Amino acid sequence: MIQKVYQKKHFLYILRSFAGIKRLNILELFCYNSAMAKKIEILDSTLRDGSQGEGISYSVQDKIHIVQALDELGIKYIEAGNPGSNPKDMEFFQKARELKLSTSKIVAFGSTRRKDIACSEDSNLQSLLSAETEYVVIFGKTWDFQATEILHATLEENLDMIRDTCAYLKKQGRNVIFDAEHFFTGYSANADYAMKALQAAVDGGASVLSLCETKGGCMLDDCARITRAVTERFADKVTVGIHTHNDSGLAVANSLVAVQNGATHVQGVLLGFGERTGNANLSTIISDLQLKMDCECIPPENLKSLTPICKRVAEITNITLELGMPYVGQNAFAHKAGMHIDAVLKNPVAYEHISPEDVGNERVFLMSEVAGRSMIIEKIRKFDSSITKSSPVVAEIVNEVKELEHQGYQFEGADGSFELLVRKAIGKYQPFFNLHYYKTSNEKPLMEENLYSLAQLKIDVEGNIQVAAGEGNGPVNALDNALRQALQSFYPSVRQIHLTDYKVRVLDGKSATASRVRVLIESSDGTDSWTTIGVSSDLVEASWLALVDSFEYKLIKDIEKKYQRFI
Repeated sequence: MIQKVYQKKHFLYILRSFAGIKRLNILELFCYNSAMAKKIEILDSTLRDGSQGEGISYSVQDKIHIVQALDELGIKYIEAGNPGSNPKDMEFFQKARELKLSTSKIVAFGSTRRKDIACSEDSNLQSLLSAETEYVVIFGKTWDFQATEILHATLEENLDMIRDTCAYLKKQGRNVIFDAEHFFTGYSANADYAMKALQAAVDGGASVLSLCETKGGCMLDDCARITRAVTERFADKVTVGIHTHNDSGLAVANSLVAVQNGATHVQGVLLGFGERTGNANLSTIISDLQLKMDCECIPPENLKSLTPICKRVAEITNITLELGMPYVGQNAFAHKAGMHIDAVLKNPVAYEHISPEDVGNERVFLMSEVAGRSMIIEKIRKFDSSITKSSPVVAEIVNEVKELEHQGYQFEGADGSFELLVRKAIGKYQPFFNLHYYKTSNEKPLMEENLYSLAQLKIDVEGNIQVAAGEGNGPVNALDNALRQALQSFYPSVRQIHLTDYKVRVLDGKSATASRVRVLIESSDGTDSWTTIGVSSDLVEASWLALVDSFEYKLIKDIEKKYQRFI
Protein backbone atom coordinates (compact mmCIF):
# COMPACT_ATOMS: atom_id res chain seq x y z
CA MET A 1 0.00 0.00 0.00
CA ILE A 2 2.76 2.46 0.98
CA GLN A 3 4.67 1.84 -2.24
CA LYS A 4 1.54 2.32 -4.32
CA VAL A 5 0.77 5.65 -2.69
CA TYR A 6 4.35 6.85 -3.14
CA GLN A 7 4.28 5.87 -6.80
CA LYS A 8 1.02 7.76 -7.21
CA LYS A 9 2.42 10.93 -5.69
CA HIS A 10 5.67 10.58 -7.66
CA PHE A 11 3.57 10.21 -10.82
CA LEU A 12 1.81 13.45 -9.96
CA TYR A 13 5.18 15.15 -9.63
CA ILE A 14 6.20 13.86 -13.06
CA LEU A 15 2.92 15.08 -14.55
CA ARG A 16 3.45 18.52 -13.00
CA SER A 17 6.95 18.66 -14.44
CA PHE A 18 5.91 17.72 -17.96
CA ALA A 19 2.86 19.94 -17.89
CA GLY A 20 4.85 22.90 -16.59
CA ILE A 21 2.15 23.84 -14.09
CA LYS A 22 2.06 24.08 -10.35
CA ARG A 23 -1.13 22.19 -9.55
CA LEU A 24 -3.37 19.46 -10.81
CA ASN A 25 -6.06 20.05 -8.24
CA ILE A 26 -8.67 17.59 -9.44
CA LEU A 27 -6.20 14.77 -9.92
CA GLU A 28 -4.53 15.45 -6.58
CA LEU A 29 -7.86 15.54 -4.83
CA PHE A 30 -8.86 12.24 -6.39
CA CYS A 31 -5.60 10.58 -5.42
CA TYR A 32 -5.71 11.96 -1.89
CA ASN A 33 -9.31 10.90 -1.25
CA SER A 34 -8.82 7.47 -2.75
CA ALA A 35 -5.77 6.84 -0.60
CA MET A 36 -7.62 7.09 2.75
CA ALA A 37 -4.78 8.66 4.72
CA LYS A 38 -3.99 7.15 8.13
CA LYS A 39 -4.27 9.72 10.93
CA ILE A 40 -1.15 10.19 13.06
CA GLU A 41 -1.06 12.35 16.21
CA ILE A 42 2.08 14.47 16.58
CA LEU A 43 3.41 15.58 19.97
CA ASP A 44 6.19 18.13 19.72
CA SER A 45 8.61 18.30 22.64
CA THR A 46 10.84 21.15 21.44
CA LEU A 47 10.10 23.14 24.61
CA ARG A 48 10.71 20.22 26.96
CA ASP A 49 12.95 17.47 25.60
CA GLY A 50 14.51 19.79 23.03
CA SER A 51 15.45 22.35 25.66
CA GLN A 52 17.71 19.73 27.25
CA GLY A 53 20.13 20.12 24.33
CA GLU A 54 23.44 21.83 25.00
CA GLY A 55 23.34 25.62 24.74
CA ILE A 56 19.55 25.86 24.43
CA SER A 57 17.63 28.03 26.87
CA TYR A 58 14.23 29.54 26.16
CA SER A 59 12.75 32.62 27.72
CA VAL A 60 9.04 32.64 28.46
CA GLN A 61 8.45 34.79 25.39
CA ASP A 62 10.54 32.41 23.26
CA LYS A 63 8.25 29.59 24.34
CA ILE A 64 5.17 31.62 23.46
CA HIS A 65 6.52 32.31 19.96
CA ILE A 66 7.37 28.65 19.35
CA VAL A 67 3.92 27.54 20.54
CA GLN A 68 2.34 29.95 18.07
CA ALA A 69 4.55 28.63 15.26
CA LEU A 70 3.73 24.99 16.02
CA ASP A 71 0.04 25.82 16.23
CA GLU A 72 0.27 27.48 12.83
CA LEU A 73 1.84 24.29 11.47
CA GLY A 74 -1.02 22.20 12.86
CA ILE A 75 0.77 20.16 15.56
CA LYS A 76 -1.80 18.44 17.81
CA TYR A 77 0.12 18.38 21.12
CA ILE A 78 2.83 20.76 22.34
CA GLU A 79 4.70 19.45 25.37
CA ALA A 80 5.74 22.71 26.95
CA GLY A 81 7.68 21.73 30.06
CA ASN A 82 7.47 20.62 33.65
CA PRO A 83 5.63 23.24 35.75
CA GLY A 84 7.13 21.78 38.92
CA SER A 85 10.75 21.99 37.79
CA ASN A 86 11.37 25.75 37.73
CA PRO A 87 9.58 29.12 38.10
CA LYS A 88 10.07 29.96 34.40
CA ASP A 89 8.01 26.97 33.28
CA MET A 90 5.28 27.84 35.76
CA GLU A 91 5.21 31.43 34.47
CA PHE A 92 4.89 30.10 30.94
CA PHE A 93 1.88 27.94 31.77
CA GLN A 94 0.20 30.92 33.43
CA LYS A 95 0.67 33.07 30.32
CA ALA A 96 -0.22 30.19 27.97
CA ARG A 97 -3.79 30.19 29.30
CA GLU A 98 -4.32 33.47 27.45
CA LEU A 99 -3.23 32.07 24.08
CA LYS A 100 -5.89 31.52 21.42
CA LEU A 101 -4.67 28.40 19.61
CA SER A 102 -6.46 27.09 16.55
CA THR A 103 -5.12 23.54 16.46
CA SER A 104 -2.70 22.67 19.24
CA LYS A 105 -3.19 21.53 22.82
CA ILE A 106 -0.54 22.57 25.33
CA VAL A 107 0.62 19.64 27.45
CA ALA A 108 2.31 19.70 30.86
CA PHE A 109 4.93 17.09 31.72
CA GLY A 110 5.74 15.31 34.95
CA SER A 111 6.56 12.01 36.62
CA THR A 112 4.60 9.42 38.53
CA ARG A 113 4.15 10.01 42.24
CA ARG A 114 7.09 9.37 44.47
CA LYS A 115 7.33 6.16 46.44
CA ASP A 116 5.47 6.14 49.76
CA ILE A 117 3.68 9.44 49.02
CA ALA A 118 0.01 9.79 48.13
CA CYS A 119 -0.79 11.52 44.86
CA SER A 120 -2.65 14.28 46.68
CA GLU A 121 0.49 15.06 48.68
CA ASP A 122 3.01 14.82 45.84
CA SER A 123 4.28 18.33 45.05
CA ASN A 124 5.16 17.44 41.44
CA LEU A 125 1.61 16.29 40.72
CA GLN A 126 0.12 19.34 42.39
CA SER A 127 2.31 21.59 40.20
CA LEU A 128 1.16 19.59 37.20
CA LEU A 129 -2.47 20.25 38.10
CA SER A 130 -1.78 23.94 38.65
CA ALA A 131 -0.74 24.27 35.00
CA GLU A 132 -4.42 23.68 34.16
CA THR A 133 -3.75 21.86 30.89
CA GLU A 134 -6.34 19.52 29.43
CA TYR A 135 -3.62 16.95 28.64
CA VAL A 136 -0.68 15.82 30.77
CA VAL A 137 2.27 13.57 30.01
CA ILE A 138 3.42 11.30 32.82
CA PHE A 139 6.58 9.24 32.56
CA GLY A 140 7.04 6.06 34.52
CA LYS A 141 9.51 3.20 34.75
CA THR A 142 8.85 0.12 32.62
CA TRP A 143 12.32 -1.44 32.95
CA ASP A 144 12.58 -3.57 36.08
CA PHE A 145 16.20 -2.44 36.57
CA GLN A 146 15.11 1.20 36.72
CA ALA A 147 12.37 0.43 39.23
CA THR A 148 14.57 -1.46 41.68
CA GLU A 149 17.99 0.14 41.19
CA ILE A 150 17.11 3.76 40.46
CA LEU A 151 13.82 4.28 42.30
CA HIS A 152 14.68 1.71 44.97
CA ALA A 153 11.10 0.46 44.76
CA THR A 154 9.76 -3.05 44.52
CA LEU A 155 8.31 -4.08 41.18
CA GLU A 156 4.80 -3.98 42.62
CA GLU A 157 5.37 -0.57 44.20
CA ASN A 158 6.39 0.79 40.81
CA LEU A 159 3.22 -0.60 39.18
CA ASP A 160 1.15 1.00 41.93
CA MET A 161 2.89 4.34 41.33
CA ILE A 162 1.99 4.20 37.63
CA ARG A 163 -1.60 3.08 38.19
CA ASP A 164 -2.28 5.52 41.06
CA THR A 165 -0.85 8.52 39.23
CA CYS A 166 -2.82 7.95 36.06
CA ALA A 167 -6.01 7.33 38.03
CA TYR A 168 -5.53 10.43 40.19
CA LEU A 169 -4.93 12.73 37.20
CA LYS A 170 -7.85 11.19 35.34
CA LYS A 171 -10.08 11.83 38.36
CA GLN A 172 -8.91 15.45 38.33
CA GLY A 173 -10.22 15.82 34.79
CA ARG A 174 -6.96 15.41 32.87
CA ASN A 175 -6.33 13.30 29.77
CA VAL A 176 -3.23 11.22 30.47
CA ILE A 177 -0.46 10.38 28.01
CA PHE A 178 1.82 7.79 29.59
CA ASP A 179 5.47 7.91 28.53
CA ALA A 180 6.76 4.37 29.07
CA GLU A 181 10.37 5.25 29.85
CA HIS A 182 13.07 2.78 28.73
CA PHE A 183 10.34 0.58 27.28
CA PHE A 184 12.35 -1.14 24.57
CA THR A 185 15.23 -1.86 26.92
CA GLY A 186 12.77 -3.00 29.58
CA TYR A 187 10.89 -5.24 27.17
CA SER A 188 14.11 -6.90 26.03
CA ALA A 189 15.13 -7.53 29.67
CA ASN A 190 11.73 -8.55 31.05
CA ALA A 191 8.89 -8.43 28.56
CA ASP A 192 6.28 -9.60 31.05
CA TYR A 193 7.02 -6.80 33.49
CA ALA A 194 7.21 -4.11 30.79
CA MET A 195 3.75 -5.14 29.61
CA LYS A 196 2.46 -5.08 33.20
CA ALA A 197 3.66 -1.48 33.46
CA LEU A 198 1.66 -0.56 30.37
CA GLN A 199 -1.37 -2.39 31.73
CA ALA A 200 -1.06 -0.44 34.99
CA ALA A 201 -1.21 2.81 33.02
CA VAL A 202 -4.26 1.61 31.07
CA ASP A 203 -5.97 0.47 34.27
CA GLY A 204 -5.34 3.93 35.71
CA GLY A 205 -7.03 5.60 32.75
CA ALA A 206 -4.20 6.62 30.40
CA SER A 207 -5.47 7.22 26.86
CA VAL A 208 -2.06 7.09 25.15
CA LEU A 209 0.84 4.69 25.70
CA SER A 210 4.00 6.26 24.29
CA LEU A 211 6.79 3.70 23.97
CA CYS A 212 10.03 5.51 24.80
CA GLU A 213 13.27 4.35 23.21
CA THR A 214 15.11 6.30 25.88
CA LYS A 215 18.73 5.23 25.33
CA GLY A 216 18.52 5.45 21.54
CA GLY A 217 20.16 2.10 20.88
CA CYS A 218 17.27 0.02 19.54
CA MET A 219 17.66 -1.52 16.09
CA LEU A 220 14.88 -1.41 13.51
CA ASP A 221 13.86 -5.07 13.67
CA ASP A 222 13.56 -4.93 17.46
CA CYS A 223 11.57 -1.71 17.31
CA ALA A 224 9.19 -3.26 14.78
CA ARG A 225 8.77 -6.50 16.74
CA ILE A 226 8.21 -4.85 20.12
CA THR A 227 5.87 -2.15 18.81
CA ARG A 228 3.82 -4.80 17.04
CA ALA A 229 3.54 -6.82 20.26
CA VAL A 230 2.19 -3.74 22.08
CA THR A 231 -0.28 -2.72 19.38
CA GLU A 232 -1.64 -6.25 19.11
CA ARG A 233 -2.38 -6.18 22.83
CA PHE A 234 -3.42 -2.55 23.46
CA ALA A 235 -4.33 -0.76 20.21
CA ASP A 236 -8.02 -1.62 20.54
CA LYS A 237 -8.10 0.02 24.00
CA VAL A 238 -5.77 3.04 23.77
CA THR A 239 -3.60 4.95 21.32
CA VAL A 240 -0.09 3.53 21.00
CA GLY A 241 2.75 5.99 20.37
CA ILE A 242 6.51 6.15 19.87
CA HIS A 243 9.21 8.39 21.37
CA THR A 244 12.76 7.84 20.08
CA HIS A 245 16.25 9.24 20.57
CA ASN A 246 19.03 9.43 18.01
CA ASP A 247 22.02 7.85 19.73
CA SER A 248 22.31 5.23 16.97
CA GLY A 249 21.20 7.58 14.20
CA LEU A 250 17.89 5.74 13.93
CA ALA A 251 15.40 8.04 15.67
CA VAL A 252 13.50 8.91 12.50
CA ALA A 253 13.71 5.38 11.08
CA ASN A 254 12.46 3.79 14.31
CA SER A 255 9.57 6.25 14.45
CA LEU A 256 8.52 5.32 10.91
CA VAL A 257 8.91 1.61 11.66
CA ALA A 258 6.70 2.03 14.72
CA VAL A 259 3.99 3.63 12.58
CA GLN A 260 4.25 0.77 10.10
CA ASN A 261 3.61 -1.57 13.02
CA GLY A 262 0.54 0.13 14.38
CA ALA A 263 1.64 3.25 16.30
CA THR A 264 -0.60 6.27 15.63
CA HIS A 265 1.04 8.79 17.95
CA VAL A 266 4.57 10.12 17.33
CA GLN A 267 6.65 12.28 19.66
CA GLY A 268 9.77 14.24 18.80
CA VAL A 269 11.36 17.66 18.40
CA LEU A 270 10.66 19.76 15.30
CA LEU A 271 14.36 20.09 14.37
CA GLY A 272 15.64 17.02 16.19
CA PHE A 273 17.87 18.67 18.78
CA GLY A 274 17.95 17.58 22.42
CA GLU A 275 20.10 15.84 25.01
CA ARG A 276 23.13 13.84 23.77
CA THR A 277 22.57 13.23 20.04
CA GLY A 278 19.06 14.58 19.99
CA ASN A 279 15.47 13.48 19.52
CA ALA A 280 13.51 12.24 16.55
CA ASN A 281 13.36 15.00 13.95
CA LEU A 282 9.67 15.80 13.41
CA SER A 283 10.25 17.91 10.29
CA THR A 284 11.59 14.77 8.59
CA ILE A 285 9.04 12.41 10.14
CA ILE A 286 6.06 14.57 9.20
CA SER A 287 7.31 14.92 5.62
CA ASP A 288 8.02 11.19 5.27
CA LEU A 289 4.68 10.16 6.75
CA GLN A 290 2.67 12.72 4.83
CA LEU A 291 4.38 12.54 1.45
CA LYS A 292 5.60 8.95 1.33
CA MET A 293 3.55 6.78 3.68
CA ASP A 294 -0.08 7.72 3.14
CA CYS A 295 -0.50 9.35 6.56
CA GLU A 296 -1.88 12.68 7.69
CA CYS A 297 -0.03 14.33 10.60
CA ILE A 298 -0.97 17.94 9.97
CA PRO A 299 -3.57 19.50 7.66
CA PRO A 300 -2.29 18.87 4.09
CA GLU A 301 -2.42 22.55 3.20
CA ASN A 302 -0.09 23.37 6.13
CA LEU A 303 2.79 21.26 4.82
CA LYS A 304 3.86 24.16 2.60
CA SER A 305 4.56 26.13 5.77
CA LEU A 306 7.00 23.53 7.14
CA THR A 307 10.27 25.09 5.96
CA PRO A 308 9.45 28.69 6.95
CA ILE A 309 8.26 27.54 10.39
CA CYS A 310 11.40 25.44 10.89
CA LYS A 311 13.48 28.52 10.05
CA ARG A 312 11.45 30.55 12.53
CA VAL A 313 11.95 28.01 15.32
CA ALA A 314 15.69 27.82 14.57
CA GLU A 315 15.90 31.60 14.75
CA ILE A 316 14.07 31.73 18.11
CA THR A 317 16.25 28.91 19.43
CA ASN A 318 19.36 30.81 18.25
CA ILE A 319 20.72 27.92 16.24
CA THR A 320 21.63 27.55 12.60
CA LEU A 321 19.27 25.31 10.68
CA GLU A 322 21.41 22.47 9.33
CA LEU A 323 22.05 23.04 5.63
CA GLY A 324 21.67 19.35 4.83
CA MET A 325 18.57 18.66 6.92
CA PRO A 326 16.11 16.62 4.81
CA TYR A 327 13.19 18.54 3.32
CA VAL A 328 13.74 21.85 5.15
CA GLY A 329 17.49 22.50 4.95
CA GLN A 330 18.87 25.10 2.59
CA ASN A 331 20.65 22.36 0.64
CA ALA A 332 17.80 19.84 0.66
CA PHE A 333 17.14 20.68 -2.99
CA ALA A 334 20.54 22.10 -3.89
CA HIS A 335 22.33 21.02 -7.06
CA LYS A 336 25.98 21.63 -7.82
CA ALA A 337 27.27 19.31 -10.54
CA GLY A 338 26.82 20.74 -14.02
CA MET A 339 25.21 17.55 -15.33
CA HIS A 340 22.71 17.52 -12.46
CA ILE A 341 21.83 21.19 -12.93
CA ASP A 342 21.31 20.73 -16.64
CA ALA A 343 19.03 17.72 -16.03
CA VAL A 344 16.98 19.47 -13.33
CA LEU A 345 16.47 22.50 -15.57
CA LYS A 346 15.02 20.17 -18.18
CA ASN A 347 12.89 18.22 -15.69
CA PRO A 348 13.26 18.42 -11.88
CA VAL A 349 12.12 14.85 -11.32
CA ALA A 350 15.48 13.73 -12.70
CA TYR A 351 17.16 14.43 -9.34
CA GLU A 352 14.39 15.42 -6.88
CA HIS A 353 12.24 12.95 -4.96
CA ILE A 354 9.55 15.56 -4.26
CA SER A 355 8.82 19.08 -5.35
CA PRO A 356 10.53 21.52 -2.93
CA GLU A 357 7.36 23.63 -2.92
CA ASP A 358 5.51 20.75 -1.22
CA VAL A 359 7.34 21.56 2.02
CA GLY A 360 7.75 25.29 1.48
CA ASN A 361 11.37 25.02 0.37
CA GLU A 362 13.00 26.04 -2.87
CA ARG A 363 15.42 24.68 -5.42
CA VAL A 364 18.98 26.00 -5.18
CA PHE A 365 21.76 25.87 -7.75
CA LEU A 366 25.18 26.05 -6.13
CA MET A 367 27.77 28.02 -7.99
CA SER A 368 31.22 26.45 -8.33
CA GLU A 369 33.87 25.57 -10.83
CA VAL A 370 31.98 22.32 -11.58
CA ALA A 371 28.53 23.88 -12.03
CA GLY A 372 28.87 24.67 -15.72
CA ARG A 373 27.12 27.21 -17.94
CA SER A 374 23.61 25.92 -17.29
CA MET A 375 23.87 27.20 -13.75
CA ILE A 376 25.09 30.61 -14.91
CA ILE A 377 22.24 30.89 -17.38
CA GLU A 378 19.69 30.04 -14.71
CA LYS A 379 21.07 32.75 -12.43
CA ILE A 380 21.18 35.37 -15.18
CA ARG A 381 17.78 34.54 -16.64
CA LYS A 382 15.89 36.58 -14.06
CA PHE A 383 17.93 39.66 -15.00
CA ASP A 384 18.14 39.28 -18.76
CA SER A 385 16.18 36.58 -20.59
CA SER A 386 18.02 37.27 -23.88
CA ILE A 387 21.35 35.88 -22.61
CA THR A 388 22.21 32.38 -23.89
CA LYS A 389 25.00 29.88 -23.27
CA SER A 390 26.96 31.38 -26.15
CA SER A 391 26.77 34.96 -24.85
CA PRO A 392 30.26 36.33 -24.06
CA VAL A 393 29.20 37.46 -20.59
CA VAL A 394 28.53 33.85 -19.56
CA ALA A 395 32.11 32.84 -20.34
CA GLU A 396 33.34 35.94 -18.48
CA ILE A 397 31.39 35.00 -15.35
CA VAL A 398 32.53 31.37 -15.50
CA ASN A 399 36.17 32.44 -15.82
CA GLU A 400 35.85 34.98 -13.01
CA VAL A 401 34.25 32.41 -10.71
CA LYS A 402 37.02 29.93 -11.43
CA GLU A 403 39.67 32.56 -10.71
CA LEU A 404 37.99 33.69 -7.48
CA GLU A 405 37.55 30.11 -6.30
CA HIS A 406 41.26 29.61 -6.96
CA GLN A 407 41.86 32.53 -4.58
CA GLY A 408 39.69 30.89 -1.92
CA TYR A 409 36.17 32.09 -2.64
CA GLN A 410 33.39 29.52 -2.46
CA PHE A 411 30.14 30.81 -3.89
CA GLU A 412 28.04 27.72 -3.27
CA GLY A 413 27.52 28.97 0.26
CA ALA A 414 27.38 32.67 -0.55
CA ASP A 415 24.25 33.34 -2.55
CA GLY A 416 24.27 37.06 -1.85
CA SER A 417 27.84 37.66 -3.05
CA PHE A 418 27.32 35.54 -6.15
CA GLU A 419 24.24 37.52 -7.16
CA LEU A 420 26.21 40.73 -6.78
CA LEU A 421 28.98 39.26 -8.96
CA VAL A 422 26.45 38.45 -11.69
CA ARG A 423 24.86 41.91 -11.44
CA LYS A 424 28.25 43.57 -11.84
CA ALA A 425 29.10 41.43 -14.87
CA ILE A 426 25.88 42.22 -16.75
CA GLY A 427 25.67 45.89 -15.78
CA LYS A 428 22.82 45.59 -13.24
CA TYR A 429 24.75 47.08 -10.35
CA GLN A 430 25.55 50.48 -8.88
CA PRO A 431 27.36 50.90 -5.57
CA PHE A 432 25.42 52.47 -2.70
CA PHE A 433 28.55 54.12 -1.29
CA ASN A 434 32.27 54.47 -1.89
CA LEU A 435 34.83 53.81 0.81
CA HIS A 436 37.55 56.35 1.56
CA TYR A 437 39.05 54.42 4.49
CA TYR A 438 38.36 52.38 7.56
CA LYS A 439 40.53 51.62 10.57
CA THR A 440 40.10 49.50 13.66
CA SER A 441 41.84 49.28 17.01
CA ASN A 442 41.62 47.09 20.07
CA GLU A 443 41.52 48.50 23.56
CA LYS A 444 43.13 47.18 26.74
CA PRO A 445 41.92 47.45 29.43
CA LEU A 446 38.31 47.15 28.26
CA MET A 447 36.42 50.37 27.69
CA GLU A 448 33.27 48.73 29.03
CA GLU A 449 32.25 45.16 29.63
CA ASN A 450 32.19 43.26 26.30
CA LEU A 451 33.59 46.25 24.39
CA TYR A 452 37.05 45.45 23.07
CA SER A 453 37.34 47.31 19.75
CA LEU A 454 36.85 50.67 18.06
CA ALA A 455 36.26 51.32 14.36
CA GLN A 456 36.23 54.49 12.29
CA LEU A 457 35.34 54.87 8.62
CA LYS A 458 34.75 57.51 5.98
CA ILE A 459 32.41 56.88 3.08
CA ASP A 460 30.85 58.86 0.22
CA VAL A 461 27.09 58.42 -0.37
CA GLU A 462 26.12 60.20 -3.59
CA GLY A 463 28.54 63.02 -2.89
CA ASN A 464 27.76 63.23 0.82
CA ILE A 465 30.76 62.52 3.02
CA GLN A 466 30.02 60.54 6.16
CA VAL A 467 32.45 59.88 8.98
CA ALA A 468 31.29 57.43 11.61
CA ALA A 469 32.65 55.43 14.52
CA GLY A 470 31.51 52.27 16.24
CA GLU A 471 32.31 50.14 19.28
CA GLY A 472 32.03 46.38 19.51
CA ASN A 473 33.18 43.15 21.06
CA GLY A 474 35.65 42.76 18.20
CA PRO A 475 36.84 44.70 15.12
CA VAL A 476 34.19 43.22 12.80
CA ASN A 477 31.38 44.04 15.20
CA ALA A 478 32.75 47.55 15.58
CA LEU A 479 32.97 47.98 11.78
CA ASP A 480 29.42 46.68 11.42
CA ASN A 481 28.17 49.27 13.91
CA ALA A 482 30.14 52.08 12.26
CA LEU A 483 28.82 51.24 8.78
CA ARG A 484 25.23 51.19 10.06
CA GLN A 485 25.79 54.56 11.70
CA ALA A 486 27.08 56.02 8.43
CA LEU A 487 24.33 54.61 6.21
CA GLN A 488 21.15 54.72 8.28
CA SER A 489 20.23 58.33 7.51
CA PHE A 490 20.32 57.51 3.78
CA TYR A 491 19.05 53.92 3.96
CA PRO A 492 16.97 53.43 7.14
CA SER A 493 16.35 49.74 6.39
CA VAL A 494 19.96 48.87 7.34
CA ARG A 495 18.68 48.95 10.93
CA GLN A 496 16.80 45.72 10.11
CA ILE A 497 19.97 43.81 9.21
CA HIS A 498 21.45 41.58 11.85
CA LEU A 499 24.24 39.05 11.52
CA THR A 500 23.02 35.56 12.38
CA ASP A 501 26.27 33.70 11.77
CA TYR A 502 29.92 34.45 11.23
CA LYS A 503 32.37 31.82 10.01
CA VAL A 504 36.12 32.05 9.48
CA ARG A 505 38.25 29.45 7.77
CA VAL A 506 42.01 29.52 7.34
CA LEU A 507 42.72 28.46 3.76
CA ASP A 508 46.42 27.65 4.02
CA GLY A 509 47.47 26.59 7.48
CA LYS A 510 51.06 26.02 6.38
CA SER A 511 51.50 29.76 5.88
CA ALA A 512 50.76 30.42 9.56
CA THR A 513 49.94 34.08 10.20
CA ALA A 514 50.33 34.88 6.48
CA SER A 515 47.52 32.54 5.56
CA ARG A 516 44.53 33.69 3.57
CA VAL A 517 41.20 33.50 5.35
CA ARG A 518 37.66 33.03 4.08
CA VAL A 519 34.86 34.79 5.95
CA LEU A 520 31.20 33.88 5.52
CA ILE A 521 28.56 36.15 7.01
CA GLU A 522 24.94 35.06 7.22
CA SER A 523 22.52 37.95 7.60
CA SER A 524 18.79 38.37 8.10
CA ASP A 525 16.26 41.18 8.15
CA GLY A 526 13.69 39.12 10.01
CA THR A 527 12.02 37.98 6.80
CA ASP A 528 14.77 36.88 4.42
CA SER A 529 18.28 35.57 4.99
CA TRP A 530 21.35 35.63 2.78
CA THR A 531 25.05 34.78 2.92
CA THR A 532 28.03 36.77 1.69
CA ILE A 533 31.75 36.07 1.45
CA GLY A 534 35.11 37.78 1.61
CA VAL A 535 38.65 36.43 1.18
CA SER A 536 41.91 38.11 2.13
CA SER A 537 45.17 37.55 3.96
CA ASP A 538 43.78 40.06 6.49
CA LEU A 539 40.87 38.87 8.63
CA VAL A 540 39.36 42.35 9.02
CA GLU A 541 39.52 43.03 5.27
CA ALA A 542 37.90 39.67 4.45
CA SER A 543 35.17 40.47 6.97
CA TRP A 544 34.71 43.97 5.50
CA LEU A 545 34.24 42.57 1.99
CA ALA A 546 31.57 40.15 3.21
CA LEU A 547 29.94 42.87 5.32
CA VAL A 548 29.68 45.32 2.41
CA ASP A 549 28.14 42.63 0.19
CA SER A 550 25.61 41.88 2.91
CA PHE A 551 24.48 45.50 3.17
CA GLU A 552 24.36 46.05 -0.59
CA TYR A 553 22.41 42.84 -1.18
CA LYS A 554 19.79 43.95 1.34
CA LEU A 555 19.49 47.42 -0.18
CA ILE A 556 19.11 46.06 -3.71
CA LYS A 557 16.36 43.70 -2.58
CA ASP A 558 14.56 46.59 -0.85
CA ILE A 559 14.51 48.58 -4.09
CA GLU A 560 13.27 45.59 -6.08
CA LYS A 561 10.47 44.97 -3.60
CA LYS A 562 9.47 48.64 -3.78
CA TYR A 563 9.27 48.68 -7.58
CA GLN A 564 8.30 44.98 -7.90
CA ARG A 565 10.89 44.31 -10.59
CA PHE A 566 14.54 43.46 -11.01
CA ILE A 567 16.81 46.46 -11.29
